[in-house]
Amino acid sequence: MATSGRTAKAQRPRKARVPSFQQIKNHILERIHAGEWKDGDQIPTEAALGRQFRVARMTVNRALRELTAEQSLTRIQGVGTYVAQHKYQSTLVAIRSIADEVGGRGHKHACVVVLLEKLRAPAALARQFDARRGLRLFHSILVHYENGVQIQVEDRWVNAALAPDYLAQDFTHSTPNEYLMRVAPLQGVSYRIEASLPPADIRKRLAMPAGEPCLVLYRTTKSLGMVASVVTMWHPASRYQFTGSF
Repeated sequence: MATSGRTAKAQRPRKARVPSFQQIKNHILERIHAGEWKDGDQIPTEAALGRQFRVARMTVNRALRELTAEQSLTRIQGVGTYVAQHKYQSTLVAIRSIADEVGGRGHKHACVVVLLEKLRAPAALARQFDARRGLRLFHSILVHYENGVQIQVEDRWVNAALAPDYLAQDFTHSTPNEYLMRVAPLQGVSYRIEASLPPADIRKRLAMPAGEPCLVLYRTTKSLGMVASVVTMWHPASRYQFTGSF
């Protein structure tokens, strides 16, 4: 029987090509795991990643959507995409819900909503948010009670870009702190505490006698490279104390 002079070459299995969206995911995860991009850092835009990998924007969008669903990234519409925050750093004053604080003492917490509004920040307030005048903000004033006694007036300004549903929350059942910790991963905090005589409206809301000072906590929190909230909390000095431990 005749045989061919040609010998069959062994066929090497072809190496499966990694899809473009997966290449982008791998690229992002490698930089996060290497520590090049840390919690709260903003990553390149869809357009920049598209140019880098020479792919359509919809391919980049798929990669970012999947990483967001896997909780590796956090995306804020119209703002950007950030490395998700996975841990919080403790401070001398814990970032803790006052409802949990009161409940931890075995007491009953209640809240009265005095004001909820939205507005554009004037220049002085915009500076506290490291932003230009006109930044969209939400503003709330709440009075917190412990066993029926007023213990705090919370006057809070919130970056609307980071907490778009802030005004839709029922703060008689959950606190602003609880909502913000869910939607705006904590990146940093600064604060100061001072004793001060309250203005008349604060004194009235806290049912304080004239001449009694307040312990006032001023706190600024940051998330995803931006100031998330600026809050002033007034406490009757005779009914409240700050504690902490290391």
